[in-house]
Order: sequence, then structure tokens, then C-alpha cells
Amino acid sequence: MKNAFSIGLCLLTTSVFAQQINPTLNDTVKTLLPVIITGKIQSPERMPEVKENVLFSGKKNEILKLSNINGNFATNNAREVFSRVPGVNIWENEGSGIQINVGVRGLSPNRSWELNTRQNGYDISSDVFGYPEAYYNPPLEAVESIELIRGGASLQFGPQFGGMLNYVLKRETKKKFTFETQNSVGSYGLMSSYNAIGGTLKNFSYYIYNHSRSADGWRQNGEYTVRNTHAFLEYRFTPNTKISAEYTNMDYQMKQSGGLTDAQFEANPQQSLRNRNWFGTPWNVFSVQLDTKINDNLTSNTKLFGLKGERNSVGFTATPNVADAINPTTDNYANRRVDRDFYENFGVENRNVYKYKLGKTSHNLAFGARAYQATTTRKQSGNGTTGSDFDLSVNPDYTRNIKFKTENIAFFAENQFRVTEKFSATPGVRFEHITSSGAGLFAVNNGANVNFDAAPIVRNKALFGLGLEYKFASTNVYANISQAYRPILFSDLTPPAVTDVIDPNLKDASGYNADLGYRGNINNYINFDISLFYLQYNNRIGGVRQFTNNDPSQGTFLYRTNLGTTVNKGIESFFNFNITRFLKIDNKVGNVDFFASMSFIDSRYTDFETFTTTGTAPNAVITSSNLDGKRVENAPRYIHNLGLSWGKNNVSTTLQYRLTGKIFTDANNTTTPSANGVTGMLDKYNVFDFSSEYKFLENYNIKAGINNVFDEAYATRRSTGYPGPGILPGEGRTFYISIGAKL
Repeated sequence: MKNAFSIGLCLLTTSVFAQQINPTLNDTVKTLLPVIITGKIQSPERMPEVKENVLFSGKKNEILKLSNINGNFATNNAREVFSRVPGVNIWENEGSGIQINVGVRGLSPNRSWELNTRQNGYDISSDVFGYPEAYYNPPLEAVESIELIRGGASLQFGPQFGGMLNYVLKRETKKKFTFETQNSVGSYGLMSSYNAIGGTLKNFSYYIYNHSRSADGWRQNGEYTVRNTHAFLEYRFTPNTKISAEYTNMDYQMKQSGGLTDAQFEANPQQSLRNRNWFGTPWNVFSVQLDTKINDNLTSNTKLFGLKGERNSVGFTATPNVADAINPTTDNYANRRVDRDFYENFGVENRNVYKYKLGKTSHNLAFGARAYQATTTRKQSGNGTTGSDFDLSVNPDYTRNIKFKTENIAFFAENQFRVTEKFSATPGVRFEHITSSGAGLFAVNNGANVNFDAAPIVRNKALFGLGLEYKFASTNVYANISQAYRPILFSDLTPPAVTDVIDPNLKDASGYNADLGYRGNINNYINFDISLFYLQYNNRIGGVRQFTNNDPSQGTFLYRTNLGTTVNKGIESFFNFNITRFLKIDNKVGNVDFFASMSFIDSRYTDFETFTTTGTAPNAVITSSNLDGKRVENAPRYIHNLGLSWGKNNVSTTLQYRLTGKIFTDANNTTTPSANGVTGMLDKYNVFDFSSEYKFLENYNIKAGINNVFDEAYATRRSTGYPGPGILPGEGRTFYISIGAKL
């Protein structure tokens, strides 16, 4: 770790020395060289009232320009990237960054499944309604910006409670040809290489990149390899009409270290008791988009998009207090479990904005429609090999093989009425028609097939919302209330064991988000956004462990039902203060920024049902009682990020501190950890990260940083299944150094 500190100090010393020996040259360099200053007042930015056929007036939103942020982009360090967005909770399974797990406002971060996750405006998750987990996200070195719209996005982008998360990829539109490369090495065998070409030739634009990364992993049995390839081509028929096509392919293999009991974690969080567990998700997404300006008042965008992907896992899935050992009778390890999903999705989405006048005031109407179909083939509980490699073969066949299908048609409209030049009101509506179906083999019980054949579930759901915004000179007050909705997921209908019980009256979840906030810039040195939020989640679905006849000795089963209503409320605040600009010494000293992203979250069940069981599953008689006031699982009471950044000319550095409160990991609010590590409270944690960048010779850069500077031992989650039951440690101290160029 001393080497990493030395690297950062050398970079800073070199820059300061160069400025001191030739202050005149320094002024020239400041004028001519491209400048990246972290922490400058534009980060995060906010959306204008209308952008790309979407209305943002009255909605809480953030745009993160990654060129304005110092961070470890080589491994997609979400903790650094989202540090300026209040209320973002992050699950850190391992340090590969292959999957980014984020949640907002006390919602689960599990593969960002409470958010509508997109890339360049189109869906990239498994199935928006049936299985909304995002197994893919682009490498952050390829990302220009990240857009996050909170719950008010439910009307224009889909009914998700969390809102919409969109990764906008880099493009090159000014030069005929550019080449960009960024190559990184780091702790535990990290090697990463990002290479891209792009440009514009008359009416054509193109951008192609390949990103490859591998490492041994901070934990034992944590090695991985990942590759991302992307191609984009655009043709402009006229200045007002263009068509583009893009294709992304990702493939990776990742060894999963598995979970730990609390005792194992305390003894050595780097240890792993599993060396035969693997995970991989080959992923393909494509999109064709047509943008046109029909006339001065009407613009339109149409996207045709699709996905073909897989989710593949093989491993020994017992809890960490069960050893994965060779059986002396067979002289072999136990057979591993193989689970595979296959996804085939396609859809079309149209968005339009119509500008019109009523009297002397102009108004905006955003409207559109969406058609979507997704097919998931789920093969689970396969009897895998006794080996240790990434072998997905099974013998005999899978004991679960179900095909699910989701069909969706949606219509949406929002109208921004400018009541005055300063005040606008934006009412909106979205109508969802969703059909879900599934059929196939559910299990094999005592040699007999147990089939699954669910009658199609048809929903017709209307959602409504209203946004308000009042503008001052450089600030504005905003308010929004929008309904949200979450259908029953495939995993809710198919429990992991044949003895488990599903409530026959299982209902879809519904609710709403509300915001009231004040945001803007003051005198070009203060950037702020402070707001109150209220999120009500009705009929929240979950599982409660039950004892047969209330007697633990007779066995247990999981009862999956609507647990009740949760209310998440709190404060989200962001504040960036440019100290040197305020003191009017930024021309001499550079930009010194202090930022604070703080959130206080109170997430509780207000209608929490507990159950008493009589009889034996699956024909048990279950009666309920109410126990409200329990805290929502995986929802910390506070998430704070504090940072200090300095940038001048071609040097920039950022030191940030993240503090996250303790969490319960189950709905029963179990405090004492279980012997197998699956339940129990997780303590608060504090993590420091340092990142820096030095630009030289106009087109070249060196980046370096240390993550978890003080080697804090912490964990953000527990798991009951993949990536391995038990407590999942966050990474200890690691460093990286990177050299890149854009020519």
C-alpha cells in the first residue's frame, strides 16, 4: 500500500513543481490543455424541462458526468460513482464490478431490480415485469453519463418504485477518427484494458469499443474474466432525421467465493470455503432507433430493442457451516447444483413531444406507447458434476424446467402546463396491460413429476401522477407524486422447494412516491438539492419461515405471501461548496470543492403480518396476526458521503468518506446472527476512497487510487442463495494505476 500512496504523492508533487518553476507556462497550459476538475459545481447536473422527448419538469433527477468524477472506473466502483447521489444503497458482493447493485430510498439493491435499468434509453434487464434483475451493466470506462430519475419516472418509463437508471454511452461526433485507450493494473492480479474507436464521416457516425478485465479477486476463490464489446452506427438523412443501430455483447466467468458465518467473517473475511462455485451470464442486447423532427412543434423517437441472454450457475449451495468435503465412501465431492435461465426479449417504444401554445404561454405534451414481450426458460436444480470447473452438464435432466412469458402494452402521456413563466404543473397518466403465464415441470417428488401450469394472469393498471415546479433566478422548488406498481414475479410463483407454500391469494404490489424539494445553483459556487420523500409500498411480497404445527422439531417451510405495507420516508440532500471560487482564489489555487451527500431514511412495516401454522405443508392451515413497526430489511437508517476534491490545470484528486448505518437482513428484524450466517443484523461501516488523475501532453493521462484506504472490514449484505449463503464481505484495501490516451 506504500507504493500506491507514493504514486499519488509523486503525481501531485510533479504537477506542483512544474507550476512553480514556470508560472507563465502554467497560465498557458491552463488555457490550452483540456481540463478535468473533479468536484466542480456542475456535478451532478439536472435535466432540463424537456430532453429527448421526455418531460423532467417537477421530477427529482440527477445526471452524473463521469468525466467530472474521479473514481475507479476500471472495476466499476459504484461506491465512488454514486457518492454524489443521496440515498443510493449499494450491495458489494465482490470487487469485480461486473454487476452494479443499487437501490434507493430503502428499496432492495438486489441487481437494481427496483429500478427500470436502461442503456441509451432501452431495457437491459432480464424481464422488466417477471424477473427485473440487471445481470449486465456497461463498463464505466465506456459511459459518458449516468441518469437517475426517482419515483416520478414511473409514468414515462414504467411502473417501478425506484425510478429509472440509464447508462449513456460515449460517442464521437466532431472528428473523423478518434482512438481511446485506458489500461489498468492493480491489486490481486487486476488487469483491465479499454479500447475504442469512433468518428463522423459526412452523414455517418460510428463508435466501437472492447473492454476486457480479469483478476484473482480480493477473496480466495474470487477470480474472474469479463469482456464487453459494443458497436454503434448512425446515419443522418437530414439535420432533423437520423437512424442508428447498436449491438452489445458481454461474456464472463466468475468464481464465487460464497458466504461466511459471522465467526468465519470475524476470523478472516478474505477466506472462502467454496472452490467449486461458478457464475456466468453471456448477454446480447441490440437497438435500432429513429429520431425525427416532424415540424417545429413535434419531435419523435422510436426504439426497436431486444435481448438474448443467459444466467448460468453451478456450485455447492449449502450454508457456510456445512463443509464442501470429499465423501470417504465415494471418494468424491458432492454433486453440485446447476441452474440456468435463458432470456429472449424484444420490444418497441415510441416517444413524442408536442409543443403548443394556449394564449401567450407555451406548453409541452409528452406521449407515447410501448409493446414488449419477454420469454424466460428456467431450468433449475440440475444434478451437476462432482468436479471443480465451470461445467454446466447435468445427469439426469433438470428437476425444474418452466417457460414463463410476459406480454406488455403500455400508453403514457404527461402534459406540462406553464401556468406562468415561473410556475408549471405536469399531470400524467400511464396505462399498463400485462399478461403473465408459465408452464412446465416444477419438481420431481418421489419419482413423480409435479407440473406447473399457471393460468394466464391479466392485469389492466392505470397509474396517475402530478409534478409541480416553481422557478427562481437559478433555483427551483419541485414537487411530485406518482403511483407505482410491481407485478408478482416468477420467483414469487415458484418456491425453491416442493414443501414450501405459496399464498393462493397472492396480490401484486402497488403504492406511490412523493417528493418535495428545493435545488439549484447559487453564485456559481454552491450546487444543492434537498428534498423530503415518502414512499408507500402496499402488499409487499416476501417469505416468512414457519414451523410445522408450530414445532421446530417437525420441520420448517417457507410461506410466501403479501407481508403488508411498508412506508419509507426521509430526507435526501446534496451540497457542493466550491471553497476557492467563494474566496475568489480559484485562478491561483485551483478548485477546492467540499461535497456532502446525505440521506436519513425511516423504513418500516406499518401493516406487518406474522403467521401461526397448524398441520403439515403443503396443506397447512395458516392464520395471521399483525405486528407493525418492524424495520424494512436491507434499509439503512442513514447513508452519508462526504468528499473533498482539488483540481487545477491537469491534476485532480478526490478523497471521499462513506458512512452507512446498520441494517436488518430479514423482515423479522433478527438481531443475533444465525449459526449459518444467513440472518442477523449487519453493523454500520465507514470506508475511505482516494482517486487522482494527471493529464499530460494534451491527450494522455495517468490515474491512480486506493479503495478502502484504511482496510475496513465490513459487509453490505447476507445471502440465502447465490452467490453463496451467508455473510458476503466487502473488499479490503486495494489500489490501481492506469494510463490512457485519446488521440
